[in-house]
Amino acid sequence: MAKGTVLGKVYLVGAGPGDPGLLTLRGKEVLEKANVVIYDRLASPRLLAFAPKDAEFIYVGKRVGRHTVDQEGINRLIVEKAKEGLNVVRLKGGDPFIFGRGGEEAEVLSDEGIPFEVVPGVTSAISVPAYAGIPLTHRRYTSSVAFVTGHLEETKQDAINWQGLATAVGTIVFLMGMKNLPFIVEQLTKYGRSPDTPVAIIRWGTTPRHKSVKGRLSDIVEKVNESGLRPPAIIVIGDVAALSDKLSWYENLPLLGKRVLVTRTREQASKLVEGLERKGALCIECPTIQIRPPDDLEPLDNAIEKLMRGRYQWIIFSSTNAVKFFFDRLWQKGLDLRVLGEVKIAAVGSSTASELEKLHLRVDLIPKDYQGEGLLEAFSKVDLKDKGILIPRAQKARAVLPDGLTRMGARVRVVTAYVNTIPDIDEEVIEKITEKPIDIATFTSSSTVKNFFKLLGADRAKDILSQAKIACIGPITAKTIEDLGLKVDIMPDEATIPSLIKEIESYFEPSAKIEKNIVE
Repeated sequence: MAKGTVLGKVYLVGAGPGDPGLLTLRGKEVLEKANVVIYDRLASPRLLAFAPKDAEFIYVGKRVGRHTVDQEGINRLIVEKAKEGLNVVRLKGGDPFIFGRGGEEAEVLSDEGIPFEVVPGVTSAISVPAYAGIPLTHRRYTSSVAFVTGHLEETKQDAINWQGLATAVGTIVFLMGMKNLPFIVEQLTKYGRSPDTPVAIIRWGTTPRHKSVKGRLSDIVEKVNESGLRPPAIIVIGDVAALSDKLSWYENLPLLGKRVLVTRTREQASKLVEGLERKGALCIECPTIQIRPPDDLEPLDNAIEKLMRGRYQWIIFSSTNAVKFFFDRLWQKGLDLRVLGEVKIAAVGSSTASELEKLHLRVDLIPKDYQGEGLLEAFSKVDLKDKGILIPRAQKARAVLPDGLTRMGARVRVVTAYVNTIPDIDEEVIEKITEKPIDIATFTSSSTVKNFFKLLGADRAKDILSQAKIACIGPITAKTIEDLGLKVDIMPDEATIPSLIKEIESYFEPSAKIEKNIVE
């Protein structure tokens, strides 16, 4: 290495078992500062969003019998990137030091003199059973637990003390053991474990693809064969495995395994996706809208100048985007909230009001009905004669509100604060949407509906939606769906994201209790 070369630092980060919510705070912190992220198959792709947009992402995932990059290649890659002076995050499923070969990677870094840090992760060995309702230790059943690799090579099978496992350990957790399940059962029963010992096998635990098979040592191999269960899976053997019948909670989530199409902008989808995932849904994001500032900012700038001169007595925000782009422009011009002076504020919807409250602005008027017609009704009780009203909003929007306010005697100025455009669609997203039927399709505006049809083509879009339950945030969006000849199945009374999530949950909860994703 040349003298004076600045080395980067490598972070061996445990990504957790699959649920992105189980990443540690330290893991998130180092991801946010990464120049390079080298990640595994079992690390949730959602975690990559924490890294800077200009970071380099390198996939080195492994499947049984097929490696994208072998371990030696991964080691070389980590070293090379660190020697370029970059901050490298090696994102590994579960915990780096629990059957993850993180120890080997750390040894290579130590030998090369490269600084590194280990960020522990939540291992699947404890989290997957917990999601399945299995406490690995329990005062009434056992106080001992063993974690064992089930990835047994013939030359190493004798390295496991089968007699000790069979007779001295209460709970045994095998990772990567599906291929060798018959051998594991044979060895444990051979060395004294009762054939009646409960067994639970959980595939893709902590994720919406979670599925379990339960039985006993005497019949678990047969049950697995009948179910078609495949890796990756965790094997839990011991009396505590039977407690999942009573303590199961994740498998009872109302949306577990439901494939949900989310069409919001990538920036705005997070609350909807997070809320649905907490209910067990598998969300497929297909952003149908891209939001950006208008090409011509002069009209918005002129409106701000007139606002400062007291020409407007009211300003109306009809969306969170209107709030964001208006105040972003205000800041870019070297101005702040003081330009509002005594101007009163109206907001369409609680989400828009909340966005304003984050800026420490109180809303003077908010309608019960979260749409333009509702705001007009609210304004009918206000004297608007000769009052100036500024409405910063999307380039294309309904004329209901400004026309109605004008008829009430107000001087209305509508100005473009942001533009909705149709983004390019990723082929990988199309593949995810079409590989299996969508269970629920969510739409939060008429634009998301129209753009979805433009992106996928009318025939393909209609075919996808005809097999799904369609959830719309409100009546205007619902009408757009119905005008296309489709039926709306789910719509909340209140046009908010939390209400939409709650309505979807209520719609599926009865059937979800019956159609549990468990093979008994």
